[in-house]
Amino acid sequence: MKTKDMLEKGAILQRDRETYAIAPHIPGGFTDTVTLRKICDVADKYQLELKLTSAQRIAMFGVKEEEIDAVWADLAQTPGAAIGLCVRSIKICPGTQWCKRAVLDSASLGLKLDKIYHAMELPNKMKMGVSGCLLACSESGVKDIGIVGHNKGWRILVGGNSGPRPRLAELLVDNIQTEEEVLEIVAKVVEVYKNDPQQGRLGRLIEEKGIEAFRAAVLGSQDAAVGK
Repeated sequence: MKTKDMLEKGAILQRDRETYAIAPHIPGGFTDTVTLRKICDVADKYQLELKLTSAQRIAMFGVKEEEIDAVWADLAQTPGAAIGLCVRSIKICPGTQWCKRAVLDSASLGLKLDKIYHAMELPNKMKMGVSGCLLACSESGVKDIGIVGHNKGWRILVGGNSGPRPRLAELLVDNIQTEEEVLEIVAKVVEVYKNDPQQGRLGRLIEEKGIEAFRAAVLGSQDAAVGK
């Protein structure tokens, strides 16, 4: 009976303690028919079951240990960071390309964040969500870093998570005008988090420091942080 996940292969041990699940990386859930056909062909070849996940990936269940390498070789895709102490996923809504309610291009910003941060090792796991309007379909309010577009710019939230101890994210900064500015602020948030000795989720760090002290550590100015 197996007892451990295989982080180096992106394989998660399942309930039967014999087989594994893997999940190819699908940035923001945006994909194409060629990729989907490849996933289906591989699933058929190895008799795997598929599930669409909340992290906008396709999980493939029932992989035998001796076939993990072959499955990945046939997929020819990068593993999604479904386990480990790292940036797990950047959840992205359809944005202004498709959604009639979106006011800012969440897809453009989210894919840039994915390229920078997906699978980046950190003191603990981290999730991000990017939403193109205040409806926040990417669940930005319960992400470690949540970004929401509205008529006056981008709003950045920090410290949210679900799990056994749910926590709503808190406002870090509002009315940010450009993607470049958002990327700079997110980089500062990640830097502060990486350099802190505590090993919990970002929300735990914010609870210990207080949102005002955390805001000052990231931005150096409380007034700037709330968009004044």
